[in-house]
Amino acid sequence: MSITRLLDRAGHWFLYSGIQEPSGGVARYYRADLDRNEPISTEITGYAVSAFLYLHFLGSGTEYLERAARATEFLLGEAWDASARTFLFECTGPPRLAYFFDCGIIVRALLAAWRTWRDDQLLSAAVACGRSMIRYFGSEGGRIHPIFSLDDERAAVYEPHWSRAPGCYQLKAALAWYELSEETGDAVFAREYCRQLELALENQREFLPGHPDRHRVMDRLHAYCYFLEGLLPHAREVRCAEALAKGVVRVATHLGRIAPSFARSDVYAQLLRIRCFADQAGVLSLNWRAAREEACKIAAFQLTDADRRKDGGFAFGRKGGAPIPHVNPVSTAFGLQALAMWEQHCSGSARTDWRMLI
Repeated sequence: MSITRLLDRAGHWFLYSGIQEPSGGVARYYRADLDRNEPISTEITGYAVSAFLYLHFLGSGTEYLERAARATEFLLGEAWDASARTFLFECTGPPRLAYFFDCGIIVRALLAAWRTWRDDQLLSAAVACGRSMIRYFGSEGGRIHPIFSLDDERAAVYEPHWSRAPGCYQLKAALAWYELSEETGDAVFAREYCRQLELALENQREFLPGHPDRHRVMDRLHAYCYFLEGLLPHAREVRCAEALAKGVVRVATHLGRIAPSFARSDVYAQLLRIRCFADQAGVLSLNWRAAREEACKIAAFQLTDADRRKDGGFAFGRKGGAPIPHVNPVSTAFGLQALAMWEQHCSGSARTDWRMLI
């Protein structure tokens, strides 16, 4: 099957599977084993906005713009906490929590939408949330608190799981500050991104493997790729270029060892995207053989099924060779972008700016 056909099917899944609910919000994933969506996630809705806009960029019809608009309306309405000037983790009631990573993904999505429509409401919300991210999640030592309780007005206690403790992975969310500095000229945002860049470069070596359980290491590969993605604005700087080059090798090595027992589709997609972006930046020549293998593995995660809730979506992963029954919007978004970038490289027309990174 051609990559163009794979992309069309992935876009069709986003439009017609029901993963985007009538409110405009997008479910965390579809549970094929239970025949239902998981609850709406504000973070995943942000990712979906970026995915819809990217699908439109690839040359598809206006329906993707309409769906992106519905998702942004949900974010600016139900997901926005006007008193706290930030986006809620979930909209289902107490506790009122905000996540640094989620806010960064949403701000980047709103900025992508603003660059499309030039609606000042989008930019205003992005700026307000960006400032709240500094206020709520910063610490005296410069580390980022992952979770903030809006009810208690204090940071949540750190936990062992990577997403509930500070780490280099937060650099991807900090891209929101970098983009805000570009769009507004506010040096405060640029300063905050650069602070996180320095911290991430210092502590990233400790992040992998980070756990004795190989399956947990696979999860951490996903997070480590967020760090590599967060380097992209400074990819040509010596330390960042070195971290990208070494990071790609580290991820590929761990992935190859662990994948026979547990493989996440998003890790394959993130790795291929990083390879393509780094090649475009001129800091790491594309390993064509490895990239081709990764593209084939990514495509193999796309589902073919008579049920529209599954067909065209990407499975979260496999354990012991059996698919995990989660049809995942982030896996689908990352997978379709990785395959589109791979196709562009193969045709000699690579042109994706890092700001379009989903």
